[in-house]
Amino acid sequence: MRINIFHIKELLFLLIAASLFAALLLFSQSQRTQLDAIQKTGVLRVVTRNTSTTYYQDNNGQPTGFEYELAKAFADYLGVELELIVPDTFGEIFTLIKNRSAHIGAAGLSITEARKQNFRFSPAYAYSTPTLIYRVTQGKPAPKNLSDLEGKTIKVIANSSHSELLNTLQKTHSFLKWEETSTNGVTELLEDVYEKELDYTVSDDLIFDAQKSYFPGLKKSIVLSKPEPVAWILVKQNDQSLQRALRRFFERPSTQELLVTLKKKYLTRQTRLGYVDIETFRKDLETRFCKLEQYFMIAEQETDIDWRLLASIAYQESHWNPKAVSPTGVKGIMMLTNAAAKEVDVEDRTDPIQSVIGGAHYLAKVMKKIPKRIQGDDLIWFSLASYNVGYGHLEDARILTSRAGKNPDKWSDVKQFLPLLTQRKYYSTVRHGYARGYEPVLYVKNIRNYFDLLDWELRKARIEAANPPLSPAENEGEIFMPDEIVDKKEDAVKGMVETIPSTL
Repeated sequence: MRINIFHIKELLFLLIAASLFAALLLFSQSQRTQLDAIQKTGVLRVVTRNTSTTYYQDNNGQPTGFEYELAKAFADYLGVELELIVPDTFGEIFTLIKNRSAHIGAAGLSITEARKQNFRFSPAYAYSTPTLIYRVTQGKPAPKNLSDLEGKTIKVIANSSHSELLNTLQKTHSFLKWEETSTNGVTELLEDVYEKELDYTVSDDLIFDAQKSYFPGLKKSIVLSKPEPVAWILVKQNDQSLQRALRRFFERPSTQELLVTLKKKYLTRQTRLGYVDIETFRKDLETRFCKLEQYFMIAEQETDIDWRLLASIAYQESHWNPKAVSPTGVKGIMMLTNAAAKEVDVEDRTDPIQSVIGGAHYLAKVMKKIPKRIQGDDLIWFSLASYNVGYGHLEDARILTSRAGKNPDKWSDVKQFLPLLTQRKYYSTVRHGYARGYEPVLYVKNIRNYFDLLDWELRKARIEAANPPLSPAENEGEIFMPDEIVDKKEDAVKGMVETIPSTL
């Protein structure tokens, strides 16, 4: 058998060429950066949590939240889709980043020395101070230093920066003892302190300030460390292409403006109705309400909804300011969204009469969703809660109420279960997931308070109109009005919080 040497050389050449091509292809693939890979697949995977300051569904069932909006902006900047991963526990965030199941961890995470050993970070977008949280209780002084924590029950989230901080403090304060939970979130721990099931917890002041209005009596006390930067986390590797992209993203003026907007939108909360609120209400009643009163009455004629209720809703929404605009983009007296305005044919949300009448018709639509068997005050309170948090989340709370053997058709029962939608062990069992369940309860309560305030002022005005000021001669004769207490305006207003019916 004769072997053609020319053919052998040709075959060897082809084999060498193929090997070189494969090596070049392998080399080029190995040179592809993490950012290249993300843009090639068209998906940015972000791991976060279901909380009021990270990610949840709004009252229209749409994704929202501080971290969600910021992550969506970064995905748009890269020209890719955003894919959210929501693990069962806080600690899983770090596991998912380490095993590269997610590109970024975005959940209000502090940059700590321990985390620096395992992760890289985006530029800091906020600063927050770890602070001890306690409940004001008569006869119990507020803790002033770490020695006051000896023998007290403290609980924090496992794998959190707070757990890391307590471990550091324990080295110099050996008496420090605490529990860790992998299932509870910050809101649940605050609620445990509020319910006196715990003496203390630790919260970043940024997060606590965003939720404190839901827990009257909870206060900040001992600052446990200096302010810590808050940032996104990434896997620690030689390839820093994603980290560089994040740096460019956060340096943009538009991103800095977005951060300001998001902090206003998600990290500030209205406080409960107090003396200052009541004084402001009385002032606005004199200066703003008179221009709008007729519109509320027209809206009542068109919808059969009590005009005083509509006025109270409007005050809760905008303080009767036609030009009011929220960080979320809702506008006008009734603070309608664009979608809601279109539903009720409102062309200009800042036009007072359009806003009031449109808002009334929108509320009437919401009321029609409530089961017909629910009537009277319960229908009103359910409608207001739905107006605030969304019908889907309200229905989830009613399911939880029914499971507990309570009446899902009674507001007095359902309002106890709406806050449970902040807790994973409850919201994971219903359809619409996490909700800021404290908000609708507070929303309804404030509106009821404003309704009673408005009714009080109207009754007082009628009494004063029926009993004109006494003449000097009558005063000398010690003639008194039939209802002397009504004349004591300042005392009456200062005591208003106590005299308002608290049946909510």
